[in-house]
Amino acid sequence: MSATMHATNEKAKPAVKLRSRPLAATIIMVGGLMLLGLGIGISVSFGAADIKLAVVWNSIFHFDSSITAHQVIHEIRLPRVLGGAMVGACFAVAGAMMQGMTRNPLADSGLLGLNAGAGFMLALCFALFPGLPFMYLIMYSFIGAALGAGLVYGIGSLGKGKTSPVRLVLAGAALSALLTALSEGIALYFRVGQDLAFWYAGGVAGTKWYQLDMMFPWIAVALLGAIVLSRSITMLSLGEDIAIGLGQRTGLVRLAGTVIVIILAGAAVSVVGAVSFVGLMIPHAARYLVGVDYRYIIPCSAVLGSLLVVFADLAARMVNPPYETPLGAIIALIGVPFFLYLARKERRELS
Repeated sequence: MSATMHATNEKAKPAVKLRSRPLAATIIMVGGLMLLGLGIGISVSFGAADIKLAVVWNSIFHFDSSITAHQVIHEIRLPRVLGGAMVGACFAVAGAMMQGMTRNPLADSGLLGLNAGAGFMLALCFALFPGLPFMYLIMYSFIGAALGAGLVYGIGSLGKGKTSPVRLVLAGAALSALLTALSEGIALYFRVGQDLAFWYAGGVAGTKWYQLDMMFPWIAVALLGAIVLSRSITMLSLGEDIAIGLGQRTGLVRLAGTVIVIILAGAAVSVVGAVSFVGLMIPHAARYLVGVDYRYIIPCSAVLGSLLVVFADLAARMVNPPYETPLGAIIALIGVPFFLYLARKERRELS
């Protein structure tokens, strides 16, 4: 009888076999960080006045305030590039967590209303509280991102039938359009359109050290939390029943994951503005390269997301110098076709 009970328990316990490639993940992270360092150096050296890489190296390790090039690097270019790397990691990890927790391959902070919600709160701040310190702007961005996410999931769950990824994306698109229109209306009425123009276009130009100093603790804690939750998110990505069968407290994991996503998206939008598709594309690329284990997907997404934004920002400055093309437009050139491909693939799987 005990043997029968043992066999029954073995059948009841889900058998999980993860397809993962730890060696590929290690190569991507080490190689990606090396490439990121090179990209940061090239990006810092390129601008209205090109600066040699040797000068960039000397300005970082042997700063001399009497040299104009060193001042340009430290006060303008370096915070811009580091800000791009930080927000790229934020958007990518937020997208990876959203896709894992919801099992929605189309999940992205831009497509599901988080960016538009944060932008709407920023519009209110510029209109009602001009001159508000950046720390408070970050806090209001968090609130706006939470508002956008809550409304999208609420609208997407209305009606009969199971909430589908396509329905959530449509709800996100509708809500984003509404919040963007409201933001523009506020900008026109209160005459703060110039202040909001940067956030509409999306870009890291004008990033300052004090912004990075305020962002870094939030982002560091959120990224660490994402890594801590990575194993639980892997279980959620395999299905609710499997996660519960493996002893996961799914409600608590989703709550913690949602808080992390809101922090990452809110912090990124407060600096770079409404940039979409980073959190959509990068997790799919990481999943293709390293498998389905989020212990590898999340750190690889952070590295690949930083790479994408740093090199996209460099391309934005190279398209039509000395003018700059909006960073959001450069990334959208890749992101829109990728989104259409995923949407078509999802439709075929549902039909």
